[in-house]
Amino acid sequence: MAAAAIATAGLVGWTGTASAAASPTRPSSSSGLARYLGQELRWGACPADATELIKAGAQCAQVTAPLDYAAPGGPSITLAISRIKAKDRAHRSGVLLTNPGGPGGPGLDYTAHLRSALKDAADRYDLIGFDPRFVGRSTPIYCGISPKAQPAHSRREAFEASVRNARDTARRCHEHGNNAVLLPHASSRNVARDMDLIRAVLGERTLSYYGISYGADLGAVYAQMFPRHAGRIVIDSVTDPALTQYENFQAAGAAQERGLDEWAAWTARRSGAYRLGRTPGEVRATVESLSSRVDSGPLRIGGSTVDASALGLILRQFVGTEEYNDVMARAVRNLADAAAGRPVEPIPELRMWLEVFNTPSPELDNQFNSGNAFFCGDGAWPAGGWPSDPERYWRNIERARRTQPVFAATANAIFPCPFWRTEPREPGVELRNRVPLLLLQAKGDNNVPYAGAVAMHRRLKGSRLISADIRSHGVYGRGADGLTPVPCADRVVNAYLRTGVLPATDVSCAHPDGTR
Repeated sequence: MAAAAIATAGLVGWTGTASAAASPTRPSSSSGLARYLGQELRWGACPADATELIKAGAQCAQVTAPLDYAAPGGPSITLAISRIKAKDRAHRSGVLLTNPGGPGGPGLDYTAHLRSALKDAADRYDLIGFDPRFVGRSTPIYCGISPKAQPAHSRREAFEASVRNARDTARRCHEHGNNAVLLPHASSRNVARDMDLIRAVLGERTLSYYGISYGADLGAVYAQMFPRHAGRIVIDSVTDPALTQYENFQAAGAAQERGLDEWAAWTARRSGAYRLGRTPGEVRATVESLSSRVDSGPLRIGGSTVDASALGLILRQFVGTEEYNDVMARAVRNLADAAAGRPVEPIPELRMWLEVFNTPSPELDNQFNSGNAFFCGDGAWPAGGWPSDPERYWRNIERARRTQPVFAATANAIFPCPFWRTEPREPGVELRNRVPLLLLQAKGDNNVPYAGAVAMHRRLKGSRLISADIRSHGVYGRGADGLTPVPCADRVVNAYLRTGVLPATDVSCAHPDGTR
């Protein structure tokens, strides 16, 4: 069957209104979508810097998509996609699309990156990577370089600076380039529509999918909007669907403090190596002392500076993955030495993050601010956004400090969304269905806590939940990132992708080393 005919066979969610998105539609040629559904792709070489794609023999192309699916006769955008053809043509199961999270994460080469984890399941699919709209090579948005932050010398000064920065980011994003036209169409609904357009243009009846973090939430949105086209869907590390994005960030604060306690216990058992304390309490006190130190002004280390915001984000990155225990301990040792006035050469992992926070980059501007655009476009902030009362954020931070002395300011931070110049065009997607899919979550995830996955599992009645007893954000395919695999989870995912058969019950995977 031709791609256009396949695409129109029972489409769901293509129109722009919330009511129409919940029921089947059949766009006709007069709808304006025909020119997109019937397009022929020109496959060619992938970008020179996409080394994993080139090594895999992938081809790349651009899909043309409507900027506004409610007005497909209007302006269009381009979506960068990649393809590695299935090796096992006799058992080909269609296409497998992936998303690495963010939002704002480019994913053109992500499916190629996962090939080693997919094992023989990879041979049964055309592996499709893509940069979501406004990200990477897909009609990217930029907001310009942020002005250099002025040093803050108290918690209150740092908060006021964060409010100014959020307000300025919202202004710059609206005024830069053609963003005023593009930003109203940044939403997870529209990315899901783009995904279904990719499916249709490729001539496939269904779309199989793996997504992690925001990519997991996106997969759930796709299954809700396009249940007839949902193939074998795997979503890894989801947020609580009953909470706003801000509330999900808040929920992570307590989980990050628990992760810090776990790391402190690990580090205390190795006090001779790291000299951060002989007991978990002493190690934690070292970190809390660092937090207090940067509250009074930036800390200079290795030619860079670390302020309170950067320190919180760096510690959050390290404490989220148990394999980073050693890296975090050595980084904290670096920071503690710098705070004591000793000359310090930062370890490479810390230096990388220092460069992120001290070096302007168009690529990072795109990732951070396209992420902001999706958060704001999904309406994922408290009702009304509190634009006239940022003091609520301050009160939330101060209240959380009682039990979250290290991560309160990070978990309750203000974002540009309260000052965003464009209102969400559509409500967020309410997730509640019986579409069969596989859901994975680490019990020790302190980026998106495990309780959120349990809540998502209850909403998605056709799902099976794989729980892994590790501290990690992401369960499947960890070996591809140089981390310890969870063989139990990898086996279940790959069996599902090979056969399309979900496990009969939920699955609980022990820690890979069998210790808990």
